[in-house]
Amino acid sequence: MTHISAEPVTFVVTDIETDGHSPLRNSMLSFASIAVDYEGNEIGTFEANLMPRADREADPRTMDWWLTQPEAWAAATSDPERPEDVMPAYAAWVEALPGFKVFVAAPILFDGAWMDHYLDTYAGTRAIGGPYTGRQLFRGGGVCLYTMAGTLRGQDYLNWGMQRVPADWYGDVPHTHKAIDDARGFANVLIRLFDMNAALPTIENQTGAYT
Repeated sequence: MTHISAEPVTFVVTDIETDGHSPLRNSMLSFASIAVDYEGNEIGTFEANLMPRADREADPRTMDWWLTQPEAWAAATSDPERPEDVMPAYAAWVEALPGFKVFVAAPILFDGAWMDHYLDTYAGTRAIGGPYTGRQLFRGGGVCLYTMAGTLRGQDYLNWGMQRVPADWYGDVPHTHKAIDDARGFANVLIRLFDMNAALPTIENQTGAYT
C-alpha cells in the first residue's frame, strides 16, 4: 500500500546488545541500524561492535545469560572499536540519510536510552529530537515498535510483547540476539504495521488548545 508523506521520512530501526541493563553502570557491546522508508525499501545499514567502557562493569546475571548464547556473544564482541570513533561515524551516517530521520526500537525505552546516552556522550547529539539546542539527528520522540505492534494488533497490554508478533511478520528473519539480524526483523515488522495503519480510516488533523 502506498503511503503519502509531505516530506521524505527515513525510519532508523535499531537493535543493541549490552553487558547489563543500565547505560550508567554497564556497557553497550554492539548495535545495528536498518534504514527503511514507508514502503519497506532498505536505504542503508550501519553496524558496529564497541569496546566496553573502562568506567563501567558488566552485570553478572547478564553475563550468565550470555554464556547460553555463544554465537551471539561472538558476533557482539569480535573486532570491537572505540565508541568515541563509532558514535560520531554513526551520527554522520544518520545525517546523510534522506529526509526526516526517525529513531525506531523495540522497546524504545531500552534501546533508545542506550543509543541516546552513547550519542550524547561521544557525538554531542541525541537519539530523539526535542526542544534543545545543538545538533539533532532525529525528528520527534521516535517510534516504540513494542507499543505500535501491541496497539495495531488490538492486543491487551499483557500481550504486547514482540515475541507474540506473528513469526512471518519478521520476514523469516530469526531473532538471534545478533544486532543486525534483530534490527532487520524489527524493520520487517515495522513495514507490516505501516500497511495495517494505512488501511485504517483517516482522522483529519485538527488544531486546538490543550487544557
